[in-house]
Parts: sequence; structure tokens; C-alpha cells
Amino acid sequence: MESEHGVSPSAPAQGAGSRVQARVALALLLTVREYDRPGEVLDDEDLTLTLPRRFGLSEVVDSQIRRYEQDVRRLRRIPESEVRDLIRLVTRRPDSEELFRQVGRSLRSAGASSGWRRLLPRGAAYALARRAVVRRLRALFGQPVITTVSAPFRLEAPTNLLLEGDPGGEVCAVVTGLSQAILEGSMDAPGEVHHPRCRAHGHDLCVWDVRESSALPPSSAVPVSTEEAHG
Repeated sequence: MESEHGVSPSAPAQGAGSRVQARVALALLLTVREYDRPGEVLDDEDLTLTLPRRFGLSEVVDSQIRRYEQDVRRLRRIPESEVRDLIRLVTRRPDSEELFRQVGRSLRSAGASSGWRRLLPRGAAYALARRAVVRRLRALFGQPVITTVSAPFRLEAPTNLLLEGDPGGEVCAVVTGLSQAILEGSMDAPGEVHHPRCRAHGHDLCVWDVRESSALPPSSAVPVSTEEAHG
């Protein structure tokens, strides 16, 4: 049975078809809660009167967060449908794209950056970052998300499972945020990740790439092996 917010507190944590890491759902709800916290609370303020009811501060979200925290500790995976339901809830918000981008940043693996990587040539650092993004997405969602990569940093996805929960395309910012976070951990002053093409907007595939202030040599913009695209 779903709550008034559309979240099912008693949904099964593991079962047939469970392939998405629970940390994806946890990151979504933790970010929603963080965004919905008031910026300042006065000592004598009665929040029951002055603070409108916010989804991220509701009891059902708090309960779901505790459940997902347990699932993460137990390395459990959850059904794609459960993640899609959470994505649909977030897309109702006017700040959904910004929130999804922050979710992506928070999903970067703790070990995704190392100081020695900053000593590498820029092309090599981009190559490592590409591979890290591809592997991280596949680990999180239990299947390949990016199918083609190109140098210096271009990711392509002819199909996008995230869009099943958000036909408008804001959820693609999860990949944008994750890519930006990994790049920032791989090199100094990385370019900014953009999402110039999206299936939600009528394009044939989703594309993420990097724009730098100075153009890279044409020879760097070459296709990368299929093996790299699949991690």
C-alpha cells in the first residue's frame, strides 16, 4: 500500500528483478530531505505553524531512509520500478534538475579520486574518468547505461533507463552530476559537463560531453574501444 506521497514503506528490499543498488534510492531521498530543510530556524519558532509541510521532512520519507540505509549496509539491490517511482516524485518539483545533479554528485564512489591522478597528462586523466563513470553507472544500476564513449570526454546512451521514470529528461542530470564529480576528482580545473542531446527532447540518443575554454587537438577526438564503453 502506498502512502499519500506515493512511497511504499513496506516494499520488498530484495527479490526477482532487483538490480539497482539501494544507495541510488537512498541518495535520492537524502538529497530531497536536505533540500527541504529550512535554511534557518529561530529558537522560538514553531515549525508546525510556520513551515509548510514538505515531502522531504515527512515521516514516510524518514522511514524509507532508515530502510534504505539498512539495505545499503547489507549490499541489497532494489527493483527498477521502485527507483522509477522515486524519480517521478522528484520530477514534480520545480528544482528537480538541480536536485538530480546533486544526487549524481553524491553517488560518486568514495575511492573515485586519487591525488596521483592529477599528475597524469590531461588526455590520460579524461580516459580514466570516462572509464570510472561507465563502471560506476553499471555498478549502481546493474546494467550498462553508457554504450559508447569518445575522447576527450563524450558519453552516449541510445536508450536511457532513467527516462522511464522521467519522460521530461531532468533525471539525466544524475549522469551530469556524477560525471562532473568524477572529473573534479581526476584533474585540476576540468571542463564543465553538458547534456546537449537528450532522447526526452527528440534526439536519437543521450549525449554528455565536456566543454573546455581551450580547444583540444583534433587528434584527441577519436572513438574509444567498445571494451571501454562497457567498463
